[in-house]
Amino acid sequence: MFTDAELTDDKFLCGRLQLLQPVKGYRAATDPVLLAAACPALAGDRVLDIGCGAGAASLCLGARVPGAQLWGLEVQPVYADLARRNAARNGLAMQVHDGDLSQIPAALRMDFDHVIMNPPYYPPAGTPSPLPERARAMQVDLPLGDWVQAGARRLAPRGWLTLICGTDGLPDVLRGMSKLGSIAVLPLAPRAGRMAQRIIVQARKGGRAPFRLLAPFVLHTGLAHDGDRETYTPEASAVLRNGSDLLARFR
Repeated sequence: MFTDAELTDDKFLCGRLQLLQPVKGYRAATDPVLLAAACPALAGDRVLDIGCGAGAASLCLGARVPGAQLWGLEVQPVYADLARRNAARNGLAMQVHDGDLSQIPAALRMDFDHVIMNPPYYPPAGTPSPLPERARAMQVDLPLGDWVQAGARRLAPRGWLTLICGTDGLPDVLRGMSKLGSIAVLPLAPRAGRMAQRIIVQARKGGRAPFRLLAPFVLHTGLAHDGDRETYTPEASAVLRNGSDLLARFR
């Protein structure tokens, strides 16, 4: 368990959430916020976050959709403990279970309306972080297709799977979607005219709509980083600061 001295207390969604995160280790940035904003959950829906970490994605979703029923699965006990603490201190109900997606705990073997995931997507050949917890959270240990298949098994009929990963992970993600349909891919471009580095992928169990490659979502204005000045586009600011629905314009 992390001590208080090993944690920071960070604001998300303009302070609507306060999340404890390790000073050293995996720290949530924009990815879980974007993931939460892409999930089409409604009040009363069951949502499972596979690899929930300290709970950033689930709790951002809970802040945006009051009444969503939240569950989390996390392989690292120290992060699972943080997710429970973060849920409690933000007044959000979330059941977090320790375990591995290759052998999901019995308590999670139910049907969910939504499965969300922010799996590790840095290739294992890269230089790992010297911090084991951070390395495990960021570098691929199981193929992305295995993550997708594990999530699909937990979906109710017509349920939605939503994930965020690096663009180079798309072929593996699609290979894992043999049981899913209505696939949509949203490229996340750092700036207009720049190549997307990350993508949101969404699919439906039993979906029959054609594959869609959506127009890129641009995160920053300008051609390059401009010191400490805020550079989010208005659309990105609405999502990252106010919790707006990322895919509303495509539904």
